[in-house]
Amino acid sequence: MTETISRFKVPELADLAEDVRERILAVQEKAGFVPNVFLMLAHRPAEFRAFFDYHDALMEKDVGLSKAEREMIVVATSAAGQCLYCVIAHGAILRIRAKNPRLADQLATNHRKAEISPRQRAMLDFAIKLSTRGAEVDEADLAVLRAHGFDDEAIWDIGAITAFFSMSNRLVHLTGTPPNEPFYLMGRVPKA
Repeated sequence: MTETISRFKVPELADLAEDVRERILAVQEKAGFVPNVFLMLAHRPAEFRAFFDYHDALMEKDVGLSKAEREMIVVATSAAGQCLYCVIAHGAILRIRAKNPRLADQLATNHRKAEISPRQRAMLDFAIKLSTRGAEVDEADLAVLRAHGFDDEAIWDIGAITAFFSMSNRLVHLTGTPPNEPFYLMGRVPKA
């Protein structure tokens, strides 16, 4: 069965600009497959570059928030936004980064019942409020985060990750992009 990656044209790897193709091939070499979102976004190379540059600026640093906490935000807010692709794909990354096979499922279902610290719960409470009721965010919400030890840079990161993945969720809804099968099993059983 051939899976449809997008409702829009998905270019062949050979037809892509060299930098886009190289980025996709590097991910394929690391993961063992090409995540569908890369192929879906390759439809518009300038946006592909901008998307992944911003993604990396937000997600590939370990200052203020751990890489696992960054993925926690993605999973919880993508669940709130009903984005199957991001819940499954970033749930896999979270399982690996947190070294916890249960956490992603817990966050996708109910972050308030998950095996997380009070600090992380405050982070996700804020992220979900921003994602679902952003107009209601006020200074009191920031004060709660500061009381849990988040500085302004970390608070910005929580908000920026939430906003970025709200956009990503909507692009996946627009394109109908499904999660790749390998994501479902990644990080569920520790490597031998």
